[in-house]
Amino acid sequence: MTKQGIWIINASIVLPGRVVQGSVCIDGPIITGILEGEAPNELIRAEGHDVIDAQGMYLLPGLIDIHCDAIEKEIQPRPNTLFPMDLALYELEKKLAGNGITTMYQSVSLGVGLSLRGDDLVVKLLELIKSYREQRSMIRHRVHLRYELIHLTGIQLAEELIREGVVDYLSFMNHSPGQGQYKAPGSFEAYVMKNQGVNVEEVKRIVENAVSLQEQINWSQLKRLSEIALDMGIPIASHDDDSVDKIKDAKTYGITVSEFPLNMETAQYARESNLFVCLGAPNVVRGGSHDKNLSAREAIKAGAADILCSDYLPSSLLSAVFQIVNDGIPLPQAVNMATLNPAKAMGTDKEQGSIEIGKAADLLLVKVIDGYPFINRTMVNGVSVYKADFFHSRG
Repeated sequence: MTKQGIWIINASIVLPGRVVQGSVCIDGPIITGILEGEAPNELIRAEGHDVIDAQGMYLLPGLIDIHCDAIEKEIQPRPNTLFPMDLALYELEKKLAGNGITTMYQSVSLGVGLSLRGDDLVVKLLELIKSYREQRSMIRHRVHLRYELIHLTGIQLAEELIREGVVDYLSFMNHSPGQGQYKAPGSFEAYVMKNQGVNVEEVKRIVENAVSLQEQINWSQLKRLSEIALDMGIPIASHDDDSVDKIKDAKTYGITVSEFPLNMETAQYARESNLFVCLGAPNVVRGGSHDKNLSAREAIKAGAADILCSDYLPSSLLSAVFQIVNDGIPLPQAVNMATLNPAKAMGTDKEQGSIEIGKAADLLLVKVIDGYPFINRTMVNGVSVYKADFFHSRG
């Protein structure tokens, strides 16, 4: 008999609002059945499906990561040390599948003094991602274009990339000294020296240039860029909001996501304004912000956040989900923060983000051992792209 699909049986299935013991049927790339209770073996065997026994494991939707600049770090792990982009993308993809990330919004900065420098490198990387996802890939690759407001000459390129359909998600950043993440005196200088490997004199020049560019931002031109993105159905985010006024201003540009608000008041106002609030998983697993800003765990407990992203460390995302469960957040709610909620924010929740009939079979089998979630299998469109069996060492 020809195999028709796959049954995953005896799993603890994490649905959007509850966890049930049962089985899930996959036919091709789609979830076609969800059965609660004991697996009806006679039906499953009669239909000729392959069977995966998930006894003792959770079945989760695949993780959707809307903000992570790991691709830039993979290409440039140290200042002025560039690796081939195709190698970086191939190797990063394997890590993503192993960490349960089935959809990655590869975050690429179009800006000055940040990460990959040079618009030509950004364009080359985006072209590679586009061709790669059209030809072959293990996971779903999307593009998150992070536009730096003080990169005045880059706004035309941002518009071109948006119109060409390369961009799936757009965020506005303002990494200039004296505001946002770099409000504290000396913080901008310290960041630039660490990431670019420059000396004190060069930092002074970079700071002076950033301050000058901040004063030259063309806000009407930025408004036009946001309107183009919105017309094309591209969600827009603000970044490092440090006040209620920043949120109010950002909303005039059509943002629907506030990334990494710096304090509780701003995060709560963003949620009250029906914005999605996205916080970093590294903040959760480390127990706080490395810059002494808002604690993600405190914000989640206060109901001031609804999306987790890996920010710069893909391995932190699934761990953060289970960490906030330990903090008292119900498992379905915690899982939604890395699956269904980001899908809603990106407008893809009808196709992915939860275990529901008719949605994509992007799934994870997870076994919790000593409180830590280990991935047994990652599936994208019903295809196993990562598998790791567990064993007990005999010494």
